[in-house]
Amino acid sequence: MNIEEFRDYCLNRPGTTEGTPFGPDVLVLKVMGKMYALTDTDTFEYINLKCDPEYAIELREEYDGSIRPGYHMNKKCWNSVDTDGSVSDKKIRHLINHSYELVVSKLPKKLKEELRGLDQ
Repeated sequence: MNIEEFRDYCLNRPGTTEGTPFGPDVLVLKVMGKMYALTDTDTFEYINLKCDPEYAIELREEYDGSIRPGYHMNKKCWNSVDTDGSVSDKKIRHLINHSYELVVSKLPKKLKEELRGLDQ
């Protein structure tokens, strides 16, 4: 997966917006204003994705070194996922979806309803 594929995949998720609040070299993807993915646009070496804490532990054990605690993020709830091919594109898409859905599940009812309207 390259950065354009990553960006396009995320932007096709309902309610997703992009921005660079941490500077021009960090792309941040948010759903309804809540961050669910970010990456360095210069190197695209890894993607930070939100993750269920128990699932995060499983992934880190299964993908030793290729999925690790999120760099500069809450280590319990975020993973850094390498984009060098050691994690398949299919798995990365699954993890993007997991991150997105995890964030959506925590949105207030009003925002969830607004999001459902965007999905139609």
